[in-house]
Amino acid sequence: MSDRLRRLLGDDDVAWLVARVRKRLERGQSLDTTVTLTGASAAQRAAVQRLLGRPPRPGGTLSVSLPAVDEVIRSSGACPGGLAAAVVALTGDVVDRDAAAAERSRRWQAAFAPVDEVVECRPELAEWWSGVRRTGLVRRLAETAEAAVPLLVDLAAVIRNLPAAGEPLGGFAARVCRSAHALDDDRPLSTLALGAARALSGVGDDAGHGAQGRREVWASVGLLRDEVSSTVLTLGLPGDSSSATGKALAAWREAGQPAVLTLRQIVRDPASIGVPRVFVCENPVVVSAAADRLGADCAPLVCTNGQPGVAVFHLLRQLIGAGAQLWYHGDFDWGGLRIGNVVFDRVPARPWRFGAADYRAATDVGRELAGVPVVASWDAELTVAMRESGVAVEEEHVLDALVGDLG
Repeated sequence: MSDRLRRLLGDDDVAWLVARVRKRLERGQSLDTTVTLTGASAAQRAAVQRLLGRPPRPGGTLSVSLPAVDEVIRSSGACPGGLAAAVVALTGDVVDRDAAAAERSRRWQAAFAPVDEVVECRPELAEWWSGVRRTGLVRRLAETAEAAVPLLVDLAAVIRNLPAAGEPLGGFAARVCRSAHALDDDRPLSTLALGAARALSGVGDDAGHGAQGRREVWASVGLLRDEVSSTVLTLGLPGDSSSATGKALAAWREAGQPAVLTLRQIVRDPASIGVPRVFVCENPVVVSAAADRLGADCAPLVCTNGQPGVAVFHLLRQLIGAGAQLWYHGDFDWGGLRIGNVVFDRVPARPWRFGAADYRAATDVGRELAGVPVVASWDAELTVAMRESGVAVEEEHVLDALVGDLG
């Protein structure tokens, strides 16, 4: 940079002019215009007079013709390239912001392309993917288009391979994404793939949150975590000959014995169970009593065994998908109402002797009701009745009525 150029445009009192020129260059705008400074100081007006060799017009604003400045810069020999080159020499290289934004947009479009192509063939994913793009989730996870490319390539591969046929999650990740940990909970890919899994399976937001909720979503598309530790207790579910699980259920039903199914069996080797009604209880004592009294004559019964886990909900959704209507009963205490709220919120079930009238008819037995009250989502009057009575009625206290229904 020449001393002459520094004397012409390096003064603090013309810094505003240099800044205006640079901004126009960054925006790709022409310099064939006039720029104006409102409320210019005397020093700034004097600096423009020295630069152009003539006093500025009187008034409260200071207007400067950029072509005139360009001519001065060229004719003085301060910068033969003119005003634009002079500003670059003074302030550094200029990036055309519009051009840079267009290039960033092009790179993001290229990064999204693998998933765009997959979603075109999976219309059930259209709303989910539109939401991902609209909310900027990928940009938050990957920050740059370059970082997003491998993430979205893997996401497209995951979607192409879903639903799976009862495969361990780590094994699936290793096979599809080349890393057994690619779908671990703390990975960006897992965040995106879980959303796709919800959309593909139709589970949506009714699946739970936290670790159990994620296991449910993965299981809904045939990917298993804790595949043998998550179980569900059943009695009287009809089996079939199409699978080992179905054959086992048929044998246990004929014997009148309870059957415990693992998540692995439910997902990998499901039985074809088509029944119009399935009863659901909270406590294993109901299953034991029904097996003792009814044996093979017991209606289909599923037990949540307290708070229902992944295997329970996966089986219930299979039964619903096959046309079954669920009827649920739990303990008449605050914990029982909490579990009931979870069940009724997550699957379309009807209360089975689990309303205010049923409670009032059973309050001659039970224990003192303790704890923090809970509003029953399916029957607000039930909460009122329980607070008034102050008695907890557990399923053990109404076994005769429950088993009578199952017969």
